[in-house]
Amino acid sequence: MRRMSRDDADMPWSPDKYTQALHFAARAHHGQTVQGSEMPYLAHVCNVAMEVMTAIASTSDRIERPDLAVQCALLHDVIEDTDVTYEQVETAFGDVVAQGVAALSKDDRIGGKSEKMTDSLQRIKDQPREIWMVKLADRITNLQPPPHYWKAQKIREYHAEAKGIYEALGEANAALSRRLLAKIEDYRRYF
Repeated sequence: MRRMSRDDADMPWSPDKYTQALHFAARAHHGQTVQGSEMPYLAHVCNVAMEVMTAIASTSDRIERPDLAVQCALLHDVIEDTDVTYEQVETAFGDVVAQGVAALSKDDRIGGKSEKMTDSLQRIKDQPREIWMVKLADRITNLQPPPHYWKAQKIREYHAEAKGIYEALGEANAALSRRLLAKIEDYRRYF
């Protein structure tokens, strides 16, 4: 077992676990871009992790497993958007992280977009609060200016979906909830 230095002991999350998850995500998302842009997809993943880490560092809410939140933030789309399997995540990071990432992944076997989101939110609610935090951070990050080709109806639907996420998971973390609510209000300007 590695001895922790004084600096490592003061950190709320492990820099080594962060780096392991970041490198795994970078390999998995290699060549992908953020929808409607040329931005590497890894920027989105890192923004979600930044939101989670900021909430952990700035909140009075007790976060039992900060490493779980940070790793799942970095890995949250690897099962849904790449060829990475649940088993690969489990082998690399353990069953708790793999279960969190799986809960954050929409199930393609389910019919429509609304049904997929309802199912995903229910699976997230069955997970520890750290996973809820990742979903809040993911939507905060996604409430950027919509792609230029989105129609007004799609933008309104995305806004409504964000409100549903807030209502379902908002109690997970006060800092993320406040930030998501502000982003939801600000997003109105796009429709």
